[in-house]
Amino acid sequence: MTQQNNTRAGITLMIAATIVFATQDGISRHLAGTYNTYMVVMIRYWFFAAFVIALAAHAPGGVGATARTQQPGVQILRGLLLAAEICVAVYAFTILGLIESQAVFICYPLLVAALSGPVLGEQVGWRRWAAIGVGCVGVLIILQPGIGVFNPWAVIPLIAALMFAVYGLLTRYAARRDSTATSFFWTGVIGAVATTLVGVWFWEPMARADWLWMALLCVTGVLGHWLLIKCYEMAEASAVQPFAYFHLMWSAILGISIFDETLRPAVIVGATLVVAAGLFTLWRERRQR
Repeated sequence: MTQQNNTRAGITLMIAATIVFATQDGISRHLAGTYNTYMVVMIRYWFFAAFVIALAAHAPGGVGATARTQQPGVQILRGLLLAAEICVAVYAFTILGLIESQAVFICYPLLVAALSGPVLGEQVGWRRWAAIGVGCVGVLIILQPGIGVFNPWAVIPLIAALMFAVYGLLTRYAARRDSTATSFFWTGVIGAVATTLVGVWFWEPMARADWLWMALLCVTGVLGHWLLIKCYEMAEASAVQPFAYFHLMWSAILGISIFDETLRPAVIVGATLVVAAGLFTLWRERRQR
């Protein structure tokens, strides 16, 4: 298969992954709107942990080889951070809805660019700083802190974006000494342990129909990660990452058609600025490489 075909296949897989993740967000909003967020995330992580353990068991050297790391502290911190970020993001869905939450959350690539200097020692030029500034303006337009009564809940997806950005930077740092399979294993296992320690205290009976939704949530979670793995195996991250912004479009479609959400003009303008700034940042990163 040629490089061009590989890139096309990677783009197709990335778009498919965004559809799956948007579906997962919609199901998470439905379940977390009825049941405790910690319990929903805990059950989701159980299935995720089973998936990564199964992958490790079939890898060369088995679970022991996959789990072996020289930086357990970094891997544990990564797992805890992602689990906490998922809880915050799902909670944001129940408070603000899919559209508002995702419109703010998509600023995380800009936060990664901003923090890559102090955290990883990477050089961030003035062009990328300018793009980060434009993205910040977009987020402010969405949040509208100076118009009427500011809704403090609107900061929740911004906190989730910051947590996910730090998680991404720690993943980059871990990749210097650990394989992708090792990081993936620790992400699932540590997340399952952490969410179980918290979520078990919030257990509540679930209706039979909602168990079906929970099963679908678990399947979409695993399928989404599998699609991303295959996507990055097929093509360079810089080539496929811009298509991750399709996630916002699918979330908007779900929010409007299923949850009766509205699309504010400020969200459209702000999200456009954030996406444009994010695409420029990705383009600059690819060009420098």
